[in-house]
Parts: sequence; structure tokens; C-alpha cells
Amino acid sequence: MNYADWITTVPKELTEDSLWKMEAYRLGLFAADLAWRDVTKLTQDRRTIGLASQLYDAVGSIGANLSEGYSRGSGRDRARFYEYALGSARESRTWYFDGRHVLDETVTDHRLRFLTQIIRLLLTMVPQQRGQTLHDDTIPYRIEDAVDFNDFTQSPESSTLLNNVPLP
Repeated sequence: MNYADWITTVPKELTEDSLWKMEAYRLGLFAADLAWRDVTKLTQDRRTIGLASQLYDAVGSIGANLSEGYSRGSGRDRARFYEYALGSARESRTWYFDGRHVLDETVTDHRLRFLTQIIRLLLTMVPQQRGQTLHDDTIPYRIEDAVDFNDFTQSPESSTLLNNVPLP
């Protein structure tokens, strides 16, 4: 599975909505579809059944909060839901890290890096909506080459993360 192939499977009811223009939303939905397979593997081990549930809730919350925020009337209100999505993306990384003992190392590494890219996007979106910077803008969420994270699919990192997606 890769991102380009996945996009062709998304129903037109989603792709024809103006929300679809938001890259973070599209990536959040893709992350949730990837998590479905990962959670399936995690539930096969009794020790990670609870973790699987937490992971799926957190990853699913990324797109859900972005869609709810997108529908809000003010930038400040939108920013609040985008911050919730940011928190969910960070939470998702934690659950993936915790599930690394069951998930393949390649899968875990991919998901951690992919979620970090979503976090980078959200760290630029929230201040744009709120009109101010976040308190953690000095955290090294950068790569060596300057990348416009408003168009992640065009970044050098995206080629690997969107085209070579390992599955459990």
C-alpha cells in the first residue's frame, strides 16, 4: 500500500468536500487506515489488546479533530481542535513506541516518522489559526533541508513515508 494508491480508494463524499484540501486531514485519514492493520496485529497478543484500543482511538482522533476544527467559525476555535489533533498525533507516537515489541521494527519506525511529519504540519497550522506561536516551537521538529510543511507530499521525506509503507 502507498499513499497514491490509497487516495484512489477514498469515497468521493470525502474527496469532494472542501476539507479534503487540508493536507493534514488527508494524512490523518491515511494514518488511521494504516493503524487499522497495526491494531489488528496488536490485538493478536493478549498483552497489547488495551494498547491497541488506545492507539486506534488516538490515531482516529487526528482526522476527527481536524474535521471538527475545520468547521468552526473562528481561527481561535479552529486552533483549539487543531491542538487536540496535535495532542492525538503525539499520543499516537507513544502508543506505537509501546507496541514496538509486537509490531515489526520497520513498521514502528515508519509510523513514528510519519506521525512526526503530521505533528510538524500541525505545529505550523495552529499558530496560523491562533495568530501566535506555540510554546514548543523550539523543539527540533526540523530536518536539515528546509521544507515547506504546508505541502508535505512534496517534501523529500514524503517519498519514503508515502510510497514505501510497511505493513505488519
